[in-house]
Amino acid sequence: MTMKTIYITLMLLSIPVMLSAQQEAGNIRSGNRHYESERYTDAEVDYRRGINKNEDSFEAHYNLGNALFRQDKYDEAAREYTKAMQLMENKKAKAQNDDTLRLAHSYHNLGNSFYGQQKFQDAVRAYKQSLRLNPKDNDTRYNLIKAMQMQEQQQQQQQEQKQDQQQDQQQQQEQQQEQQQQQEQQEQQAQEAQAQETDEKMDKETAEQILQALEQDEQDTQDKVQQQKGGKKKHVEKDW
Repeated sequence: MTMKTIYITLMLLSIPVMLSAQQEAGNIRSGNRHYESERYTDAEVDYRRGINKNEDSFEAHYNLGNALFRQDKYDEAAREYTKAMQLMENKKAKAQNDDTLRLAHSYHNLGNSFYGQQKFQDAVRAYKQSLRLNPKDNDTRYNLIKAMQMQEQQQQQQQEQKQDQQQDQQQQQEQQQEQQQQQEQQEQQAQEAQAQETDEKMDKETAEQILQALEQDEQDTQDKVQQQKGGKKKHVEKDW
């Protein structure tokens, strides 16, 4: 996400003159000077010092959120804007019109922080809340439309990724089935080859046995013939 895709309206807040006696005022003014000079790290340090002196300083938390946002620390910036809004909401009953605008700006910047993290659904909610407080803010309205478009695109991409994953799973299943079929076919071929080899071996053994039996029969026949010949000769040569 490039910052040029949305309007970044980070408005600095200063302690009013009537409150200049508070200890955090000097830190906030110093932080503002650093911020305007684009020395955002130094501004962050000053705003944190102001918060240490007055934890309930709306201006210090709000401006710290801006300094963090400029350093792409969106998650920390979101926390500071949320803290600033909580402080303001605690005083909402007594808030005047300028406090309402501050709260609207806080929601606007909170939306920017979510947008920077590609949390578009959260950004949409924040922009909508900002518009409820300040309906005439065209920058927030533009950011809301942009965030909604990005949310839709993100959902579409997630859906496509889900479909791709399902297709991959289906292909894996098909490959596994094909491999299983090939394995079963190979096993069947091996079994058939083994059975054929066994049959051939048995056929050979049977043939040898038959041949041996025939040879034995022939030998027995010859033996009987010899015995018969021998018996007749003795009978002729008998001495009377």
